[in-house]
Amino acid sequence: MVVELPDSTLDRLFRALADPSRRDILRRTMTTSASVSALAADYEMSFAAVQKHVAVLESAGLVRKTAKGRERLVRADPAQLARARAVLAELETLWHARFSQLDAVLSPPKE
Repeated sequence: MVVELPDSTLDRLFRALADPSRRDILRRTMTTSASVSALAADYEMSFAAVQKHVAVLESAGLVRKTAKGRERLVRADPAQLARARAVLAELETLWHARFSQLDAVLSPPKE
């Protein structure tokens, strides 16, 4: 399976995943929705900082926000995470092939 994602999308995706707080938010919203205020309650950072983390995740397509009354509920989008996993799997396959070629070049000649 070849995953065709523009470089700008990949940049946003992996930038979002690079931060431990954003990965935690993603993990917490994989199975259930959570309000931004509920998410913020578990961190030693401001509500605004958590909102910014959620915005980065949303920009990368990793979460979606929906309105429920005055609250904004955050829910992870597993499909986008699956795309990231597929890209990493493709890169892994490519590097394994390159290492195999390098092994073949560096191996002693067979007699």
